[in-house]
Amino acid sequence: MANDILVLSIIVLIYLALVIYVGYVAWRRTKSADDYMVAGRTTHPFIMALSYGATFISTAAIVGFGGTAGVYGMGLLWLTFLNILVGIFIAFVFFGKRTRKIGHNLSALTFPEFLSKRFNSRFIQYFSGAVIFLGMPLYAAVVLIGMARFVETTLNINYNFALVALAVIVALYVIFGGIRGVMYTDALQGTIMFVVMAILLVAIYWITGGVIAGNEALTNLVNVVPAKATATATATGFTGWTSMPTFGSPFWWTLVSTLILGVGIGVLSQPQLAVRFMTVKSNKELNRAVLIGGVFIFLMTGTAFIVGALSNVYFFDSMGKIAMQVVGGNADKIIPAFIAMALPVWFAYLFMITLLSAAMSTLSAQFHVQGTALGRDVYETVSGKKGGASVMVARLGITVAVVIAVILGFLLPANIIAVGTAMWFSITAGAFLTMYAFACFWKRSTKAGVISGLVVGTVISLFWIVFEYKKSAEALGICKALTGQSVLITAQPWPTVDSIVIALPIAFILTVVVSLLTKPPSKELIDKSFSGV
Repeated sequence: MANDILVLSIIVLIYLALVIYVGYVAWRRTKSADDYMVAGRTTHPFIMALSYGATFISTAAIVGFGGTAGVYGMGLLWLTFLNILVGIFIAFVFFGKRTRKIGHNLSALTFPEFLSKRFNSRFIQYFSGAVIFLGMPLYAAVVLIGMARFVETTLNINYNFALVALAVIVALYVIFGGIRGVMYTDALQGTIMFVVMAILLVAIYWITGGVIAGNEALTNLVNVVPAKATATATATGFTGWTSMPTFGSPFWWTLVSTLILGVGIGVLSQPQLAVRFMTVKSNKELNRAVLIGGVFIFLMTGTAFIVGALSNVYFFDSMGKIAMQVVGGNADKIIPAFIAMALPVWFAYLFMITLLSAAMSTLSAQFHVQGTALGRDVYETVSGKKGGASVMVARLGITVAVVIAVILGFLLPANIIAVGTAMWFSITAGAFLTMYAFACFWKRSTKAGVISGLVVGTVISLFWIVFEYKKSAEALGICKALTGQSVLITAQPWPTVDSIVIALPIAFILTVVVSLLTKPPSKELIDKSFSGV
C-alpha cells in the first residue's frame, strides 16, 4: 500500500509540475486581449490540433460515452466515424479555413463576436454569449463528474472533495493564462491521453483473447447473459453488443439521434472548438492539423467505446454479470470499475492522469469560452467598454462558471454524463449551427434570417430538452413538477427523439425563408467578410 501511494504521488507531482510550468510559460506570453482570447493568431498546427482534440475529448467521452458503450455496444463506433468526418475533416478543411479568414477580416476574438460582425448585429453577440454562459455549465459539470467518479471508484477519495479540487486547479491556470494557457496545457495533456489510451486498447484485447476472439465473445454474450437482463434489453430494441438496435426502437432512437447525431453533428457548433480556428496564421496550419486531429480522435473515442463494450466480456467471465449489473445500474461507473478490477494499480494511476488531462483540457476551454462570453460578448457589447475591463470581467466570469459547474456536480443525478454532454451539443446545434454554416458559406443570408433561426432554434432545443426528451426531462424534473408527468407526449418515439432532430431542421428552414424575404446584406459587408476567402 505504501508503495502504491508513493507511485501515485510521484506520477501526480510530475504531472502537476509539467502543467504548472506550461501554464507559467503561457502566462508570460499573454500580453494583450488578442493573446488572451485567440493566442495572437500564431499557434503551431501541432498545438492547435492537440488542443482541439483534447478539448473535444473529455472525461464525458471516455467515462460517460465509454460507459454508455457498455450498454449500447459497438454501434457507438458510428460516432467515432462522424467525429472524424465531421468534427475533424469537414470542420478543419471547410469551416475552419473560412472561420479563420473571415474572423481575421472582421477582427473577431470570440465565436459570438465572429457571428455578430459577420451579420452586423450586436444582438447576436450578446444573445449567443448568454446562451454559452448560461448553458455550458451543464457540460462542464458532467466533465467534472466524470473525473470525480473515477477518483472516487479507483482511489476511494471522497467524490465531493475530488470535484472541488479539480475545478480549482483548472480555474487557476485559465484565469491567468487565457487561451495560451489553455492551448499549451491542452497539447501536453493530449499527448498523455494518446499514449495511455493506446496502451488501454492493446490491454482490452489482450484481456479478452485478441481482436477476433474478444469480438466473438461479445457477440455470443447476448445468448448467455441472465434471462431477465436479456428480456429487459430486448423489450427496448437491444439486439446485442455488436449489432445495431432494432430500427425505430427506443434504443435505436437514443443511440442514433442523441448519441451519434447529437454529438457527431453538434461538434461543428461548439464555440470552444470553433475559436481555435482563429488562433492559427494560415490555412496551411489547418491542413497540417487534419491528420494529427483525425488520428487523435480515432484513438480516443474508438478506444473508449471498444473498452466499454468489451468490459461486458471481462465482467461476465470473471463475475457472471454484465457491466451494468456490476456497477448497480450506473453506466458512469463502468469504465472506472473495469480499470480498477482488470488492470494493475500502476495503470489505474496512469489512467487517472489521462482522465485528469481529459477533464482539465476540456474544462479549461469551457471555462475560458464562458468567461470570454460574459466579458467580451455580453459585458463589452452592452456597456461599450473595451480592453482591460472586459478581460477582468472575463476572469470574473470564469470564476462564476466554475462555481456553477461545481454546484451542478453536486446536484445532477446518476447516468448523466453522456446525456448531459449530448444535451449541450444539441442546444448549440439548434442555436448556432445554421447561423454558423451560413456565415461561412451563404452570402445571401441576412441578419433577420439568422436571428430568427438563432432564437427559435434555441427556444425549441430548450423546450424539447426540458419537456419532451425523456432522459433529460427526467434528470431535470421541471416537466414533472409543472405537469405531473415526465414528458408531455408519451407516445413513441417522441420521448426518445433528440432535440437536434426537431430544432435544427426548423432553424435551417426558418433562416432560409426569412433571409429570402428580407433585404440582402450590404455589398460592403460581404466584400469585407469574404476578402481573400
